[in-house]
Amino acid sequence: MRLAIKRRASGGQRPGPDEEQRAQDMEKARPQWGNPLQFVFACISYAVGLGNVWRFPYLCQMYGGGSFLVPYIIMLIVEGMPLLYLELAVGQRMRQGSIGAWRTISPYLSGVGVASVVVSFFLSMYYNVINAWGFWYLFHSFQDPLPWSVCPLNSNHTGYDEECEKASSTQYFWYRKTLNISPSIQENGGVQWEPALCLTLAWLMVYLCILRGTESTGKVVYFTASMPYCVLIIYLIRGLTLHGATNGLMYMFTPKMEQLANPKAWINAATQIFFSLGLGFGSLIAFASYNEPSNNCQKHAIIVSIINSSTSIFASIVTFSIYGFKATFNYENCLNKVILLLTNSFDLEDGFLTVSNLEEVKNYLASTYPNKYSEVFPHIRNCSLESELDTAVQGTGLAFIVYTEAIKNMEVSQLWSVLYFFMLLMLGIGSMLGNTAAILTPLTDSKVISSYLPKEAISGLVCLINCAVGMVFTMEAGNYWFDIFNDYAATLSLLLIVLVETIAVCYVYGLKRFESDLRAMTGRTLNWYWKIMWAFVSPLLIVGLFIFYLSDYILTGTLQYQAWDATQGQLVTKDYPPHALAVIGLLVASSTMCIPLVALGTFIRNCLKRGGSAPVA
Repeated sequence: MRLAIKRRASGGQRPGPDEEQRAQDMEKARPQWGNPLQFVFACISYAVGLGNVWRFPYLCQMYGGGSFLVPYIIMLIVEGMPLLYLELAVGQRMRQGSIGAWRTISPYLSGVGVASVVVSFFLSMYYNVINAWGFWYLFHSFQDPLPWSVCPLNSNHTGYDEECEKASSTQYFWYRKTLNISPSIQENGGVQWEPALCLTLAWLMVYLCILRGTESTGKVVYFTASMPYCVLIIYLIRGLTLHGATNGLMYMFTPKMEQLANPKAWINAATQIFFSLGLGFGSLIAFASYNEPSNNCQKHAIIVSIINSSTSIFASIVTFSIYGFKATFNYENCLNKVILLLTNSFDLEDGFLTVSNLEEVKNYLASTYPNKYSEVFPHIRNCSLESELDTAVQGTGLAFIVYTEAIKNMEVSQLWSVLYFFMLLMLGIGSMLGNTAAILTPLTDSKVISSYLPKEAISGLVCLINCAVGMVFTMEAGNYWFDIFNDYAATLSLLLIVLVETIAVCYVYGLKRFESDLRAMTGRTLNWYWKIMWAFVSPLLIVGLFIFYLSDYILTGTLQYQAWDATQGQLVTKDYPPHALAVIGLLVASSTMCIPLVALGTFIRNCLKRGGSAPVA
């Protein structure tokens, strides 16, 4: 197999004895996982992340509950498993990071690896901010009462803070105490020292985990991969015993079959599978490059993808049980306020008005005392359990507002808060290990860099640069910039990267050639399913997703964002200013343009070499 690579790189000439010996020495010197289980745990720790907890439940809620599982499972089979196997097989076959792996296939494809490193760098810059917020909430979870459970007093100590009263205690703690958010993206403010310290701590944790490469990462992933499941199981047991949990579970598992005809349900299912597995970042290629060549990466691809999807479903059961508790609590609290209002307004006997006879008594009061009831009516809230359950929230809103809203109403809330944010940290750090591996592996593979700097220094520099740039997200407008990076830094870029990857393997390197390499490497024949998915189905799906997102951006018109209005205590929609739009364009272009620009540079360099070596007439 090494001979095939060498022959391709040298234009068909067989490598000499010295070159062959150097190749063998490099292969022996390359670090390896202690055992195959470490590799599987590393992939699970990377793939199973925050999106499984806060993105998938939202999609279930939006697109038909149990019926969303139909497009989700289909997309797992035709898109998730094949592309995951492709990346693992490329990494294990080429035994290099993303840049070296694609350069080996063709020098013109080096830009694919460069694009993956750029996207991973963008992701690392903002993703670890979530871990910083996790540390912040974890530290505050030891207080009694929880600081987000009640609104603080105003400056005169005559009542509650006005912003908190208009919003809620959990929203106030998130937007004011955690983010200290500015009214718009144009008002940046300064770096806030508390989030900055938490971000520094988050990067220090990541550095300690990656300090010695696979030797240290291989041990850490056992913990980061398994601990979240322990917490989820504990939360499931607690969630199922909460009042109203069944309302949430019934809402989740009741299928709305009409959603199967909604194209967006299928598009979001495909997108969730794609991004949840972490395809295109180069992390999976980096992890697989440390495998033994004979490792059964096909089996591991199936295991990781099934565990990842099963975790999403399992996390949704936990989320919806807690979501049902929160919705039921809010619904019953709303009813109690209506009962108290009517009891006081009409001097009713205490205990006379109950939930069971509320509607009947309301009709009676409206017909008997129409004038008085019309005065009270504007203050009567419309309480609906269905509307509480229909409130769809994803991302940081689900993790730091909805969950904390539910936790504060639990008994021994400090314990559940500590467990929850500790789980978020394990999920976040596990994903960060993969993100940093995608950056570090190509750098440590580079002879130029590794000859001057030891691995520990390279890791330290990467973490230091990311931490320094990440301070942007700790400013008052930092959350707005976080949303920009989260929405635009990776979506189109990753789709393009994985599309080029499949085309490169199937049509540049050659599917038959790659099949024979896998057979020689693992001793197993590639069956028809993988070949059809790689050559036809998966690329067509990616093209469809790419066209959808591109057209969606174009049809949206002026890009907008959600800004926090402290005077109203709610989010308002605003247009992005020109400088923010320029950053969005730069984020998308800086990674996607790597592929054609590197290919063009390679072509020009080859032309110059041929021109320089041409005989003079």
